[in-house]
Amino acid sequence: WDETHFGKMGSYYINRTFFFDVHPPLGKMLIGLAGYLSGYDGTFPFQKPGDRYEHHNYVGMRGFCAFLGSCLVPFAYLTVLDLSKSLPAALLTAFILIFDTGCITLSQYILLDPILMFFLMGAVLSMVKCNTCADRPFSTSWWFWLSLTGVNLAGAMGVKFVGLFVVLLVGLNTIYDLWDLLGNLSLSLVTFGKHLLARVLCLIVLPLALYTAMFAVHFAVLNKSGPGDGFFSSSFQSQLIGNNLHNVSVPEHLAYGSVVTMKNLRMAGGYLHSHWHLYPEGVGARQQQVTAYLHKDLNNLWIIKKHDSNTADLLDPSSPVEFVRHGDIIRLEHKETSRNLHSHQHEAPLTRKHFQVTGYGINGTGDSNDFWRIEVMGRKTGKLIKVLRSRIRLTHVATGCILGSSGKTLPKWGWEQVEVTCTPYLKETPNSLWNVEDHINPKLPNISLDVLKPSFLEILLESHMVMIRVGHFFSPKDNEVTSKPWHWPINYQGLRFSGVNETDYRVYLLGNPVIWWLNLVTIGLYLLMAISTTVALKRGVQLTSELKELSQVLLHGGGQITLGWLLHYLPFFMMGRVLYFHHYFPAMLFSSMLTGITWDTLLKFCTRFLSPSTTARKVYGGGILVLVLLTMYSFYLFHPLSYGMIGPMASDPNSPMAGLRWMESWEF
Repeated sequence: WDETHFGKMGSYYINRTFFFDVHPPLGKMLIGLAGYLSGYDGTFPFQKPGDRYEHHNYVGMRGFCAFLGSCLVPFAYLTVLDLSKSLPAALLTAFILIFDTGCITLSQYILLDPILMFFLMGAVLSMVKCNTCADRPFSTSWWFWLSLTGVNLAGAMGVKFVGLFVVLLVGLNTIYDLWDLLGNLSLSLVTFGKHLLARVLCLIVLPLALYTAMFAVHFAVLNKSGPGDGFFSSSFQSQLIGNNLHNVSVPEHLAYGSVVTMKNLRMAGGYLHSHWHLYPEGVGARQQQVTAYLHKDLNNLWIIKKHDSNTADLLDPSSPVEFVRHGDIIRLEHKETSRNLHSHQHEAPLTRKHFQVTGYGINGTGDSNDFWRIEVMGRKTGKLIKVLRSRIRLTHVATGCILGSSGKTLPKWGWEQVEVTCTPYLKETPNSLWNVEDHINPKLPNISLDVLKPSFLEILLESHMVMIRVGHFFSPKDNEVTSKPWHWPINYQGLRFSGVNETDYRVYLLGNPVIWWLNLVTIGLYLLMAISTTVALKRGVQLTSELKELSQVLLHGGGQITLGWLLHYLPFFMMGRVLYFHHYFPAMLFSSMLTGITWDTLLKFCTRFLSPSTTARKVYGGGILVLVLLTMYSFYLFHPLSYGMIGPMASDPNSPMAGLRWMESWEF
């Protein structure tokens, strides 16, 4: 499963090979570092799930992720202990996480999720610890926990962008704290200013500095050309050793007969590309597909021709060189298939009111719909066109539309490449601008282009634009089980992690059903208890000091955890990208902590009405023990989900898992 991605990315760091991923780099860097320190040499290909590691030392990378996943238990234990001041509540939370099959499965492989959850829970624990030091501000322990919160926020953000949710949680907690301090009239405004400045330094400046430093290390380590080059601009690629633009020497000015590649200036816009495949029936004219492709490929090569003459004359060594100039009318012939870049008034495949772009003609012979006017932004007619530097626009002579990349991903028939259209809207946007990247012409002298190296801030901005843009168009792979957010809390459907045959060990990501359904019931129970307590306090009901303390734990401690659950769950309902079951696990950590606090509070409240105290203690202890034993027994039943099952499906009476398929949607 995803070990094929993140294990491979760890290898890229060890080999210093540049790659692209939609997530920030910290998680993959740590996986690579763990592999390097444990003796892994970065040579395993990570091609498909089920490949044997053989002699490759993969245990260090898995062990690192498993260690961070194991840390979730003490982090949750300490967080609940601080919020509830109750050892049984903290122990119940710890047992829930120890015996959850989903947390075990997700933590024992080379994945980003245990690393993300480690920093997320670290940030929550540090925030809670800092709050407990509120009575001694600016002490060593207060500074330590405040700074550690900032470090963990940077870590969470540096692994995945969903780390933003814990940043939001800490941000809301900080605003609440500052508002409370502002209302404390015993504090001078100078002291309040110090509080504000401390939080700005530790929770904004420090995380941003660390987050930026991660990318600085990322770009410094990955200095060799690799599979991620094509996602980035020409100037970015020029810094990568082994890239054809690194220390490049090419003909400086474009000439007729030159073989070129053209890159769209839109972030992750791709190279102008064609291949032998035709558009399918019902999608415009049934002619050769023209797309934008994000990777370097021979099908990205085009020959620049005059619109009214043959290229053979131009390639004759004795014929004079004729440069392409701003305003010229040209033809672009696809080198591999000898078809011309062509457009007409058939509608584009995906973008309404745009025209279709195709490959047309035989051996370079086509019609007048193959003519394009080449223009350079900000230049006058007759000026020469420079490689890499000139920003080019291609206008279709017959229709007046402009060649561009829409950024939309084509379906399977278009090999999930990016749609190229001819837009009748004449706005100047990066979508409709191109630059010439590769340039081959044996008749011209090569000149070492002193390419303007981008600054670090430009690289940082570009990498984020590409991550956001590509992540937005993320699509599921073949046979992959995607899900909807409402599926997750009810444990509706799991994910196959490995194995397809009855003889394979099969691991299935599914939460321990008893734990997950207990967590789900607890959320409803908590809301009921919180509303009842709030109404009772509002109506002035007289409470004993012990009940006041319980209501404080329920509303303040439970409230913080509930807010964390909401922030890590509700945003997924608004996301347009493809979603998977494992996206819920950060929210599951919060619901598990809420279960510990809620049941502890409920049992304490119920035992208030029992006497003598020995009976009350027995009922309270018995209640906690029943919940713990329930989680342990359910783990005993479902543990093969995490450690591997063999044999027929659970729906078969002969299966060792027969009788445990409690929902039709479970596929183990």
